[in-house]
Amino acid sequence: MNPSASGWINKFGHLVSDNVAPYDDFFGLYKDLKINGFIYGVHLNIPTFLEVEHSLSEDEIAKINLLTALYFTYTFEKGKTDFTKFVDTVFAFYQSLNIGSISFLQKILSGSKTEDQLEKLIDSRIYLSGNTFNRAFGNSLTNSLLYVDVLIFMTYVKAKKSVVQHAQLLEYVTINIAYNALNAKEGHENDEKLIQLLGSSLSFLDLDTAKFDGSYRNLLKTDFNDYEKRYFMDMACLTIWEDKSLDYTESDYIFGLGTDLGMTQKEVKKELEFVMDFFEKNREKIVYLNDKNLAVQFYEGMSKNVSKLILRNSKRLKKELVESRELVALLSKSTVKDLSAEEKKKVQNQLLDIFKSIPSLAIFMLPGGAVLLPIFIKLIPKLLPSAFDDNRIEEK
Repeated sequence: MNPSASGWINKFGHLVSDNVAPYDDFFGLYKDLKINGFIYGVHLNIPTFLEVEHSLSEDEIAKINLLTALYFTYTFEKGKTDFTKFVDTVFAFYQSLNIGSISFLQKILSGSKTEDQLEKLIDSRIYLSGNTFNRAFGNSLTNSLLYVDVLIFMTYVKAKKSVVQHAQLLEYVTINIAYNALNAKEGHENDEKLIQLLGSSLSFLDLDTAKFDGSYRNLLKTDFNDYEKRYFMDMACLTIWEDKSLDYTESDYIFGLGTDLGMTQKEVKKELEFVMDFFEKNREKIVYLNDKNLAVQFYEGMSKNVSKLILRNSKRLKKELVESRELVALLSKSTVKDLSAEEKKKVQNQLLDIFKSIPSLAIFMLPGGAVLLPIFIKLIPKLLPSAFDDNRIEEK
């Protein structure tokens, strides 16, 4: 499965339908998403039941985890169902939030099927900002509040509340908790990066009009379910994790918040220990914790993307050449005897693949071709031959 190419959602559907359910309940899903960094807004790993051939970039991991979370949230509430119905539900959900509009150009590039449109929509949810050029080089930060989408989707599937209003409420409380947790710390200059990142990730709330007067705490006991309360606590722990210790002001805030959320001191301490251990292990992998200037970040993003592209394509080029040898053998056979219907179809498909490979290989030969190819792949996913298609589903 390749989340950077067309057809990856359809491929995901086939993979999850072929696997035994990996989670017993929503809390099992939540734990896995937290271990993989998704809850904290960092994207390090994907669920182990999903196998991929190549190493994934941060945005690709985010896409897979978001779709995984939405899919199992849906099945826990509705039961396992036709994957197409799930896709239609997710697309309708995003449209109800007024973030599902897709431009005419995007429709042309993605096709008219709902799966194709949802791929573009999820892509737009992953990135905070940046144009196609920046995204092609991995130079855009990913949305740190993607899990809020999952919580809102749960409300949508249950059909209990206005999803737009609840989305605004979730973001309002989340940013307030992070802001107040930060202000409970002494010497919190480095952590301000996190607040800036969270503020940039707001989709339903205008940060300029948000109130930080503490009134959000009156909402905690009555307006949210247990899943949302656990997320609020994890966001508070995330904000104060860095110094690995609690002074009295931090302690008052975090344990007072725990009381408001109906959690015991033991439960709060457990969440603090988890987040500290997580960031201690993964500190070097988390972008916003590294003090690098924009030029260095751009170069590293570009280098990683091009290196990833070349590594993936080396095996595929070899595969394409092997398939070409088979084509030569079939063409030679056709000079002495008629080919079967299956052999004729194979010749036709492989000839089409060779024709497709000519422009993509020509790009590599141009000056700076390795830099240009990621942009072409983003814009024209079908440019590459079938050996390059990680999302192809073989017909049985």
